[in-house]
Amino acid sequence: MRLPYPSAHDVALILAPMAGVSEAPFRQVCRAAGADVVISEFLSSEAIRRRIRATLEGAEFEEHERPIGIQIYGADPDAMAEASALVTEHYEPEFIDINFGCPVKKVVQRNGGSGCLREPELVAKIIRAVIGATHLPVTVKTRSGWNEESRDPVSIALRMQDAGARAFTLHARTRTQMFGGRASWDEIARVVEALDIPVIGNGDVQHAEDVVRMRAHTGCAGVMVGRGAFGNPWIFRDAQALLAGEVLPPTPDAAERFRVALEHARLALRLQGDTRKTVMEFRKHLGWYTKGLHGASDLRQRLFQVESIAEAESIFVSYLQPLEQVA
Repeated sequence: MRLPYPSAHDVALILAPMAGVSEAPFRQVCRAAGADVVISEFLSSEAIRRRIRATLEGAEFEEHERPIGIQIYGADPDAMAEASALVTEHYEPEFIDINFGCPVKKVVQRNGGSGCLREPELVAKIIRAVIGATHLPVTVKTRSGWNEESRDPVSIALRMQDAGARAFTLHARTRTQMFGGRASWDEIARVVEALDIPVIGNGDVQHAEDVVRMRAHTGCAGVMVGRGAFGNPWIFRDAQALLAGEVLPPTPDAAERFRVALEHARLALRLQGDTRKTVMEFRKHLGWYTKGLHGASDLRQRLFQVESIAEAESIFVSYLQPLEQVA
């Protein structure tokens, strides 16, 4: 069975849904860099059904972001179904993804995200309810289990497949691991072998070479990139090149990093409002774009104080001047 969205090669490169990061500006930057598919931040089904404006705005996207999935979470099958129907009617993404993997306490304490893994029957009910409320393909993203004692990704995956999921993404850590330790790619491989639906691997993909290694190790139909894309949308460009058998493109220099950072920032101002709040929230991206540069620590300290994107641009210009004189 094929993935319910296209890809440039036989393995899809997917930007992970990440709160406060996978917003429209970053999705657009990653699509331009080579991501085959993007997914929204995870959105509360209760907030969607109550028409909470901030949450509904999180489901908005521009046409050139397609193919895109909208990810929802919650522990009430009825609320999940209602949210699914609303998203389908008003936004019409390529697919709806259910989050069964978020490890954040405020989500799991209400049995959302990976909290649902403690109730396997509830998981199946939620999937069936969402499928019954939309004509769009429904996919799922989850973890290997709630904790080490309940770690059983193959059984979890089979249950979700039986409930009707069209594709399955495994972040091969337990909820209690959060983002620590190593992701078990062996578990992804076992799930690939056990399922008839496409499996997407997620976890410890920090470089383009990791995409190729995960594909070879697991046989997965897609690779989902999360934190490895922070300040590094080029990971998709590089992975596409390697998958095509091409030479790895040159590492972006400081000027290229700053150019894309400012492009990203201007998208944020256009899509999220030209306000101080937008700039404050964008500071983290400015820090990520400078990772690995000479004097990055001092540079980040200055960037974390900016009150406008114009200030950030001025800092970038002053950083590049000595380099341009040497060149």
